[in-house]
Amino acid sequence: MRRSKAVDWSLYLVTDPNLSQSRPLPQTVEAAVKGGAGIVQYRDKQAGTRKMVETAAALCDICHRLGAFFLVNDRVDVALAVGADGVHVGQEDMPAVIARRLLGKDKMVGVTVHNAVEIAQAERDGADYLSLAPVFATSTKPDHQTPLGPHGIKMLAAEAHLPVVAIGGINQSNAAELIRSGVQGVCVVSAVLSADDPFSAAQTLCHVIQAAKAERR
Repeated sequence: MRRSKAVDWSLYLVTDPNLSQSRPLPQTVEAAVKGGAGIVQYRDKQAGTRKMVETAAALCDICHRLGAFFLVNDRVDVALAVGADGVHVGQEDMPAVIARRLLGKDKMVGVTVHNAVEIAQAERDGADYLSLAPVFATSTKPDHQTPLGPHGIKMLAAEAHLPVVAIGGINQSNAAELIRSGVQGVCVVSAVLSADDPFSAAQTLCHVIQAAKAERR
């Protein structure tokens, strides 16, 4: 089983059922992965279990065929049903320590964190990576906590002992600043899902990210 050391964290796509421009989600995800997204998280808080399993199975097949990692948001049962690489949980979801126990040691568990206390807890609970949130205000998750901003992300990234990605209002104009702050990658939603051309949007973001990583060396 591939684990976090093998992941290219640079561009991490999180899905949203309301942002795909009326395109089938599998079509958008395939274009994004071909454009450079190395990891995809299927997130849908609205769909029933049967629909989630059907969609997750299709997305998992696309990701694995193209060499990307595939995670399911919160739903350990759906992740196991489709052979996903793991799950991602938030602070209000299933505790990471329970997700780890259910999934076993060979699957990936990611955790959204907002402060140093949550970082330490997630690391104790067996997380493989951390998502620092939110960087900026975003309409895709209106109930988010106070934005951390690039400085806050930099401070939290320095606290972590695991790979870290940033999420929340990230796009082509601000991705480089966040990479320079010390995160391994950025999570995007609307910047790719809502783009007229998801392939080009992902490709451009990857170029921006790689250029910023080169500046850090």
